[in-house]
Amino acid sequence: MKYDISITKTTNPAARPTDESKLGFGKIFTDHMFLMDYAADRGWYNARIVPFGPIPTHPASTVFHYGAEIFEGMKAYRAADGTIRLFRPLENVRRLNQSAERLCLPTIDEEGCLDILNQLVELERDWVPHSEGTSLYLRPFLYGNDPHLGVHAVSNAVFAVICSPVGAYYATGLNPVSIAIESEDVRAVRGGTGYAKCGGNYAASLRAGKRAEEKGYNQVLWLDGVERKYIEEVGAMNVMFKIDGKIVTPALTGSVLPGITRKSAIELLRSWGYDVEERLFSVEELFDALENGRLEEAWGTGTAAVVSPIGHLFYNGKEYTVSDNKIGPLTQRLYDELTAIQWGRAEDPFGWSVKVCHG
Repeated sequence: MKYDISITKTTNPAARPTDESKLGFGKIFTDHMFLMDYAADRGWYNARIVPFGPIPTHPASTVFHYGAEIFEGMKAYRAADGTIRLFRPLENVRRLNQSAERLCLPTIDEEGCLDILNQLVELERDWVPHSEGTSLYLRPFLYGNDPHLGVHAVSNAVFAVICSPVGAYYATGLNPVSIAIESEDVRAVRGGTGYAKCGGNYAASLRAGKRAEEKGYNQVLWLDGVERKYIEEVGAMNVMFKIDGKIVTPALTGSVLPGITRKSAIELLRSWGYDVEERLFSVEELFDALENGRLEEAWGTGTAAVVSPIGHLFYNGKEYTVSDNKIGPLTQRLYDELTAIQWGRAEDPFGWSVKVCHG
């Protein structure tokens, strides 16, 4: 089904950025946003695209007091042929609904959600930047807004989408990042919300991230929450390792986010003939491979950064160097191929790139 979307255009459009090298990430927002309301007795209603601005919310809303909130991250790309495209948007919609189910939030019709994204991107197509490496970041989010206190399944909710023209996620470019392996705090446990993209997971990661930054590291690599020995994911990315010519990545055991870039990288690697192992992978096995010269490359994958090479790993007071702190050839190939498909510079044999409109 498709939702009946009303459109109210802004009468005060913002000036679009003229220097796309200074876009940053998530700091600038477009003229419009999408909103839609939910009530248990009537379903989704009042679908609308309106001028970007504050959203009135009751002070007792469920989202403020009990964390009833989920979100997604995706991008619209200005392709080489002049069209504007989304990358595997149906995967994002399905993951949004998986997260909604876990947090007892209402789900969104797949066809209807894709139509929402298409209409909003088409309206904001002039905000899609032109420079290489830039894109229009889309942030769909869904939250409970029952106007009374009490822990219970959500009866009222809001679904929203905002848009932000962005540059590269890492200001220094595709350079190796330094990662601190966290041995004290945990991000998630099996049976919890680790596989859902919800704000609570990220809030729980902030203390460890702050400690890592104070030591000069970009992000945290999480271990499992029970035995504290199995590698799970980096703060904003899934993680992969090339060991003895094979690719090893943590299995999706329920405490790891099922990344769409992760899935795409695995499918791409297997199409190139690589053996990709999705399994439990201990920190001891990782450092044995490091110390014996069998770890060839390590990288993270995610919507924001696409592929991010790892140059240093810190654990238990010791720092280790990966791939001479340089981008490995397979990491570079993955980044080049994925971004070429996203920006329409290369053939897309998988049908991942979905045309929205002409720019």
